[in-house]
Amino acid sequence: MKKIEIKSVNISEKKGTIKVPVDVIELCETGVKGDAHAGAWHRMVSLLAVESIEKFEHKSKRKIAFGEFAENITTQGVLLYETHPLDRFEGKGIELEVTQIGKECHGDGCAIFREVGNCVMPKEGIFARVIKGGKLKAGDALEYKPRVHKIHIITLSDRAFAGEYEDLSGPAIESKLKGFFESEKRVCEIQRTVIADESDALETLIVHSVNAGFDAIFTTGGTGVGPRDITPETVWPLLDKDIPGIMENIRWKSAQKNPNALLSRSIAGVIGKTQIYTLPGSVKACNEYVDEILKTYIHLLLMLSKVDAH
Repeated sequence: MKKIEIKSVNISEKKGTIKVPVDVIELCETGVKGDAHAGAWHRMVSLLAVESIEKFEHKSKRKIAFGEFAENITTQGVLLYETHPLDRFEGKGIELEVTQIGKECHGDGCAIFREVGNCVMPKEGIFARVIKGGKLKAGDALEYKPRVHKIHIITLSDRAFAGEYEDLSGPAIESKLKGFFESEKRVCEIQRTVIADESDALETLIVHSVNAGFDAIFTTGGTGVGPRDITPETVWPLLDKDIPGIMENIRWKSAQKNPNALLSRSIAGVIGKTQIYTLPGSVKACNEYVDEILKTYIHLLLMLSKVDAH
């Protein structure tokens, strides 16, 4: 695991001003105690890496003091702008969760911008919320822990469960998901399970996955109108909220090429913080569905984690 070294901790009493290095800061449930930017919101604590500051110094030909970009914590060791929301920094009993990469530039409302005409914080600074508080000072170190996205893929097929047919749709979904997370430079763990078209078995797996903290569940199979197609009927009563627009959009797009796509009864929704999608059983359909689902996957993940991504 990578670590960041704390180079400076900084506070300002007013917004729009530079922060001043202090010996120690106290992280509490609203951010940095005594800092103007503390509050019950997703940008409690700001962090900026020395690596970013040094690039700015080279371009501006000016030495930058710690806190001058209004960052609460100045770090070294990790390119902070390459992290992702929901990643964490942990150590000394402290846990910070990344909530935002960069921000809108305030222009003349920013002290460093008024002087230099540019600022690195909007592109390379990050923001975090306090999960566990404590005292932090220069010289301390925090461990960088990327968020591991846990996904369960459940294939419903009597024939595949009996070993009479090779499950192809489950691996197809897994391949799509792995490609997506790799392209996003995010970490994922995927579990695949094959079961018969049995409602009780499906409900048991879904409840277990939600309780185990899986971020998403993808089912494949059982969305048609045959006598053994029981997936939507099983999943629907378990949902806390349904998200009809996702599947309506997919059905409409697919139907432009094949009207039979309108016969799919696939649904999408959330159970607690777990996203759930019921996909058809064909590989072609699974690939098409996953491509569309992934367009909103991260945004929905952040919404369920109470992170304002607008």
